[in-house]
Amino acid sequence: MENTGTLFGWAFGDPARQREDSYMAGLQKEALHNATETARAKGVAVVEGSEAFTALSAEDTLVELDHAPGKLVVRCTVHVEGPGAGKLHAEGPMNG
Repeated sequence: MENTGTLFGWAFGDPARQREDSYMAGLQKEALHNATETARAKGVAVVEGSEAFTALSAEDTLVELDHAPGKLVVRCTVHVEGPGAGKLHAEGPMNG
């Protein structure tokens, strides 16, 4: 069995600041940190350099973000490795 999988990390922000590069970089850093903490809690490690970011705001997506704090969501998807990682799959909005 393969011991690699994927996880999400999240950060929430202000959609009015979405065009500010330094602000978005901070949200990406926060989302990566969140993904790293989730990986650590599950006993696996993030594969360095595997992070991929997606930004969603209520203004430019069909995804309902009514319950998202600030209504700007930055998602970081990472690959993870280690015992049990093959059972971890980032799908939809959840880690499962």
